[in-house]
Amino acid sequence: MALLEVREISKNFAGIAAVSDLSFDVEEREIVGLIGPNGAGKTTAFNVITGFYRPENGNITFQGRELVGLKPHQICKMGLGRTFQIVKPFPDISTFRNVRVGVFNRVRDVKRATEETERILEEVGLAAKRDQLAGNLTIPDRKRLELGRALGTKPKLLLLDEVMAGLTPKEVEDFVGLIKKINRTGVTILMIEHVMRGVMALSDRIVVIHHGVKIATGSPGEISKDERVIKVYLGEGYLIA
Repeated sequence: MALLEVREISKNFAGIAAVSDLSFDVEEREIVGLIGPNGAGKTTAFNVITGFYRPENGNITFQGRELVGLKPHQICKMGLGRTFQIVKPFPDISTFRNVRVGVFNRVRDVKRATEETERILEEVGLAAKRDQLAGNLTIPDRKRLELGRALGTKPKLLLLDEVMAGLTPKEVEDFVGLIKKINRTGVTILMIEHVMRGVMALSDRIVVIHHGVKIATGSPGEISKDERVIKVYLGEGYLIA
């Protein structure tokens, strides 16, 4: 049994299919990339998996338990955390307090929550900015903060929605190292990403969707040579890094 099993989920908006009969698995400790053109249905799929949208049909199981019909906070407490494409920290409180909001999802004791928050800040590279207002952070640091808040919920599976968007090549390289480090601690990762340098370097497997339909799945090497993926997304002349 895979850690996450998505089976034939569909989601429509005003009669238009955003996701159509989408199926894929994520095995424990894997890093799986979910890629495709803008509007392909990737974030909609994330929103269905995490309980923000209810699908028209299909089912989703996490550690053998059905997710469809559960609320986002219930799914989060089961060990499925996520980041959001548009980063929205609490701007008027410190970096430390932002992360501790996530930690309090699992830990009620203030002393333990403080210790766990300090550990996460160190892990994501924000320890030196613990007292800085979140609204004053740079974009890369806001993305680190978003990641830290999600880690505070103690996810078994972490869904990352374009955490490398808008970063410089050096910042992408740093994030690749950070995500690998998180994965080595036992956190399974499902990630949406347009930065191919990052997704190809990180993913054990990649799922490609187009107009809400899965068109390919395979290793980064296989996906980079798939003619249909090249045509609808990667473009001619794409070379794997």
